[in-house]
Amino acid sequence: MAVNRVPVLKRCRSLGLDPVYLGIDKKSNRQLRRSSRKMSEYGMQLREKQKAKFIYGVLEKPFRNYYDKAKQMKGMTGTNLMILLETRLDNVLFRMGFARTRREARQIVSHRQVSLNGKPVNIASIGVNVGDVIEVRENKRDSVRYKDILEVTGGRTVPAWLEVDQENLKGTVKALPTREEIDVPVDEVQIVELYSK
Repeated sequence: MAVNRVPVLKRCRSLGLDPVYLGIDKKSNRQLRRSSRKMSEYGMQLREKQKAKFIYGVLEKPFRNYYDKAKQMKGMTGTNLMILLETRLDNVLFRMGFARTRREARQIVSHRQVSLNGKPVNIASIGVNVGDVIEVRENKRDSVRYKDILEVTGGRTVPAWLEVDQENLKGTVKALPTREEIDVPVDEVQIVELYSK
């Protein structure tokens, strides 16, 4: 499996992204030195795509597949793309506060510590639907790891489209998120323009 090994803060700096969106509360003291040249339209579109890929931890080929799927759905392609990325299982786990970062959520899922509608799953990219119940498996709930995670994520606000029971490490998808509920600083219109060239 391909892994991006670029240091997270360095990547955030180059994309002009706040690490908070990744669940990281560190700050970089370094300043990014850019040449005074104006960025081209293509450069801005590419940066938006790279931001979305980096935030959700998706590589190029799966990201393109998400775009193609979003194009076939009803409604605006850009909004559909963001909803598809937001309803990935690893992202939903992160949003519920059962993982500090999306990378950690991905690891938790791949280690089969999560069940979706009562069945254990190990594929982080599964899309969840309305009414799906996501929970940490019973034999893992008492582990120190989850106590530590809940200490860190306890103050994090859970989106309105999710219902969470932190006591039992269980959550339900009440509805699909709207674009306004997705607080990711990505301009999806630029991504659509990039792919439609």
